[in-house]
Amino acid sequence: MMIDQLFLLFIIIIIEPSGSLRFFIFVAKFFLNIPAMKDRINISIKPTKQPAIVKFQADAFIVHGESYEFGNIDQAKPSPLAQELFYLPFVKTIYLAQNFIAIEKFDIVAWEDVQNEVAQSIENYLNSGKPVVTEEAPKSKTPVTVYAESTPNPETVKFVANRSLVTRRFEYTSSSAAKEAPLVAALFELGYVKEVFLSQNYISITKIASESWDAIMHPVKDFIAEYLLNGGQILTDAALKEGQNDGSEQNQQPQNNPKTDQEKEIVAILEEFVTPAVAGDGGYIAFDSFDPESKTLRVLLQGACSGCPSSTVTLKNGIQTMLKEMTQGRVAIVEAING
Repeated sequence: MMIDQLFLLFIIIIIEPSGSLRFFIFVAKFFLNIPAMKDRINISIKPTKQPAIVKFQADAFIVHGESYEFGNIDQAKPSPLAQELFYLPFVKTIYLAQNFIAIEKFDIVAWEDVQNEVAQSIENYLNSGKPVVTEEAPKSKTPVTVYAESTPNPETVKFVANRSLVTRRFEYTSSSAAKEAPLVAALFELGYVKEVFLSQNYISITKIASESWDAIMHPVKDFIAEYLLNGGQILTDAALKEGQNDGSEQNQQPQNNPKTDQEKEIVAILEEFVTPAVAGDGGYIAFDSFDPESKTLRVLLQGACSGCPSSTVTLKNGIQTMLKEMTQGRVAIVEAING
């Protein structure tokens, strides 16, 4: 506790000598247990494709470089947090990785009835300062493998790892933007990296024009594999808190959130039908804006999609045609703001 907090608590006790015990406990708990708001970890609830599993995602890293799976309270001895969660009778399995805790439940309750309380319990624990895992926690023996895939963009190669790297998308177009992304900063230091795009378990890297992938592909692949094997940090907690612009200055403008029902419909179509296809090529097409009067959708090309020679054909002959049909003509034109 800081000196000024002690002083303020002392003043409150003097001024309110007849104050209720509940008020005193509230004030004491506020100063003793709650960290500064800027450092407080927040939990959001993320459903998964498996109804029995819910992901509780933090805006800070919970573990670094390792992942853990516990099937019962005895297995969870290396994790005091997991042990506490196993006291909940419906908890079947707990997964810890990066900035999330995924919990699989027994079919005796509905997540809708308990997930808010579980999220609050996890949030309280993480903000208590207690360890998530102890030093004696067993380390994963899974070796790190990275393989390279070509993309439709000849300047960009997709490097795929056998483990999860990030839980959402990040794009960096300069080393100055990568202050909170140690892996990306290290890649820029190689001297021939122009842009870096991170998503799920892969890294799409765009090289400078003067280099050939034939000469640098294997060194880059080996560099990433060694970095991950040595437990190198991918992102800092600050990167996770940076919000919708995903930690970069790449676009000079953050990705916009859909506001109207029509915009939400468009984004849902993009996520269901477009995102999986372009992710396979190491890219992403993000919603930027929609003008209902001109029926024009503007999108942002990221990763391998940015600067790809075939991106215009894909937008016009593929995405634009599909959106025209699926929105019954409410979308007529699709254009890239950076294409």
